[in-house]
Amino acid sequence: MVKSKVTSAVGTLGEYLKEQRISAEMSLRQLADQAGVSNPYLSQIERGLRKPSAEVLQQIAKALRISAEQVYVRAGILSPDSNVGGSVELAVLADPSLTERQKHSLLDVYHSFLALNSRVTDDAPAADETDEEPHHEENPDAHAAQD
Repeated sequence: MVKSKVTSAVGTLGEYLKEQRISAEMSLRQLADQAGVSNPYLSQIERGLRKPSAEVLQQIAKALRISAEQVYVRAGILSPDSNVGGSVELAVLADPSLTERQKHSLLDVYHSFLALNSRVTDDAPAADETDEEPHHEENPDAHAAQD
């Protein structure tokens, strides 16, 4: 299931990039030159055969003069809900000291935490039920045993 989701996101990304390229009245070769990638590689991205790195996506977005964040959303790297972790994701993607593999690993861990926290939040009791701290009786024998 995960693989089909990735394939779907990549296909959608390729179609989106092709639409943006055509809208910008650029040939495949022109975009490849401006983005600093090979013509065959860009063609494979547009056809959904390749999943480009965040850096390549950023170069393509810059060449097309479109938002890199929007391209990241289309690629499935960023959540479409801008209120959920966008700044963390963008910071990880923009960090030049991390490798692509490290970036994807960090984002995977981050997304798993977000998913876990949303499940915990959904299962948690109402705030009124959790405001009170539990009352603990002191055991006078415990202090005596320490002396």
